[in-house]
Amino acid sequence: MAFLQLLRKAPISARIGMGMILVNILAAIFAPAIAPYGETEIVGDVWAPKSSAHWLGTDQVGRDLLTRLLYGARNTIAIAFATTLLSFLIGIVLGFLAATLEGWVDLSLSRAVDIMMAFPTLIFALMVLSVVGTSIAALIVVIALLDCTRVYRLSRAVAMDIAVLDFVEAARLRGENTWWLMLHEILPNAMPPLVAEFGLRFCFVFLFIAALSFLGLGIQPPTADWGSMVRENAGAITFGIFTPLWPAGAIAFLTVGVNLVVDWFLHIASGLKDYD
Repeated sequence: MAFLQLLRKAPISARIGMGMILVNILAAIFAPAIAPYGETEIVGDVWAPKSSAHWLGTDQVGRDLLTRLLYGARNTIAIAFATTLLSFLIGIVLGFLAATLEGWVDLSLSRAVDIMMAFPTLIFALMVLSVVGTSIAALIVVIALLDCTRVYRLSRAVAMDIAVLDFVEAARLRGENTWWLMLHEILPNAMPPLVAEFGLRFCFVFLFIAALSFLGLGIQPPTADWGSMVRENAGAITFGIFTPLWPAGAIAFLTVGVNLVVDWFLHIASGLKDYD
């Protein structure tokens, strides 16, 4: 009920963002039912124009572009969500441990994170993926490990502010262990900024995977992916065919929607009030 009341108070921008996200989620879930053709099925000529049979035309090998966009939503969003979830799990656990235990644990983890962040993320990812391969599992693990450094720094900073408060000290005096403190005292009070950061990190991961796919080291063909669809059809622009703009627009559409909702969460987490 409280969540529904919160949604009713959401500004129009947040509602628009939720609608944009919902469209993408529905497309990802029901892609096999909605898509008129198979994900890898060749059904027409190369870069065929829009028609009743192909609403958005076809791609560089004659596959239906609408079908590829729908399946691309499923693959891209699912992988980005799994990657963000894993990066948050690692980053929050390590960040909370550093803030709670302090001392050599905090020093060791923080210096290790500093070393990882010293390398440009894209170059580091390209180097590692070129060695370990470009399977979906490798893609998720590598990006999650690189992205968890940002989550670590935020969760550590938030947890350090909470760990010195009286209710946490009272729990320490009761004899509660570190994991209990992290789960029952720190995490509930750190949720607002972490939830907002999750949305932002999802956008960065989503765009990062699209960039890797564009460079050829992300999701590999024939699996549909918006980033690789832009790369594969980039040559169409030379002939005045705007096929690559559809997957690029899909990337922008989801990114804008998530950011609209994240802005609302950040406003709520800040504690600011709206006045008429």
